[in-house]
Amino acid sequence: MSEADRGPASTEPADRLIEVFDLVGPLYRRAHRKVEQDAPIEGLSVGVRAVLNLLREHGPMTVPQMGRAQALSRQFVQRTINDAAARHLVESVPNPAHRRSSLIRLTGEGRAAITAVIERERAVLRRIGGDLTDAEIAACVRVLSRLLRHLDDVEVD
Repeated sequence: MSEADRGPASTEPADRLIEVFDLVGPLYRRAHRKVEQDAPIEGLSVGVRAVLNLLREHGPMTVPQMGRAQALSRQFVQRTINDAAARHLVESVPNPAHRRSSLIRLTGEGRAAITAVIERERAVLRRIGGDLTDAEIAACVRVLSRLLRHLDDVEVD
């Protein structure tokens, strides 16, 4: 449905935020499908791509830390890590802060794979976002970040 088909937009912030939620779901699902369609290029599932990118951005993390950061169950993250480890994209290393919860870090192969994915995604996003201003993108990130923080208390396990 286009913006014109929705009728006059409400100026009530709650109604406008509902519009945001109504867009985020389909956006997420289409992006998910796009990653799946492009997966044969690097051979990465959506979950492995997410974990590799998280490690690229934040460095070594434990499985529970990754689960909290991505709002995913530890079990799902562990299965994803197992898949990535089987492909030599990540490795487990001792965690000086916790003897039983190892740190997971990228291998050289993992870093190369996620770098290739990110560069391909950047090329696509450059074409999409050409007419958006930095202020518009910053406002979008601010709104989505606020909504995400508001839902921080939602259990994922």
